[in-house]
Amino acid sequence: MRLDKCLLQKVITPRPPQSHKGTFGRTVLIGGNDQYGGAIIMSALATVNSGAGLTTVITDPHNHAPLHAHLPEAMCVNWQDKEQMLATMEKADVLLIGPGLGTSSKSLDHLSFVLEKQKSHQWLVMDGSALTLFSENQLTLPFPKQTIMTPHQMEWQRISCLTIEEQTLENNQKKQREIGATVVLKSHQTTIYGQNDHYQNTAGSAAMATGGTGDTLAGMITGFLAQFPKNDETVAAAVYLHSFIGDQLAQKQYVVLPTQISQEIPQWMHYFSQTNQSSRSF
Repeated sequence: MRLDKCLLQKVITPRPPQSHKGTFGRTVLIGGNDQYGGAIIMSALATVNSGAGLTTVITDPHNHAPLHAHLPEAMCVNWQDKEQMLATMEKADVLLIGPGLGTSSKSLDHLSFVLEKQKSHQWLVMDGSALTLFSENQLTLPFPKQTIMTPHQMEWQRISCLTIEEQTLENNQKKQREIGATVVLKSHQTTIYGQNDHYQNTAGSAAMATGGTGDTLAGMITGFLAQFPKNDETVAAAVYLHSFIGDQLAQKQYVVLPTQISQEIPQWMHYFSQTNQSSRSF
């Protein structure tokens, strides 16, 4: 299935008048070691701007002040405090782990902890370093059908054992079914291998090829899952909107920064929640 604006108009619905922050989900993001704090901050920016009701970031203490400076709307927790970490995670509807996580033994400990403590009603988004650790240590997903993996092609090669040349539609679908998780395979035209179908992204450009773009996408997927139906279409809508916004910015810019995409999310979500395909054109 090829993605287009119709899916955004279907998924991004107007907010109900009688609602509160809890209506739009609780998200918990785990990542950002003392070297790669920017990654988890960019994910948090995307999650909050996508409309998640409450967002907490579990990260290295070095990142707390920068996070509050960039995003006072987010809460933060010291990832060295396992008791507080668990208490925070237990309240989440959607967990995201990986951006800026790193691949140290401490990083592996955090990933193992999250996989061990994930509850049956929670959804999990795995990105970046978490995917590398998952493949290298042969970890197990507790709830595969409630897991979204967002690998680029080399990360998918480590997970699936398919070389980039072998990553055909048929081979990728077969591996996705074996793993059980939804796979957002990032490339110049991202493909989503979902539980019931596959989706081909039709938007996006080379202007988006810069560090942090994937962290922003992971945050958007997390924010969408927190407030909209938890299914393939919601994941696909987040992927398409991410690239769509990038394309709008690329009309006037040589390079599109991930933080610029995050800034544009609320206005485009408002637009698609208020319009339908027959009444608007681009």
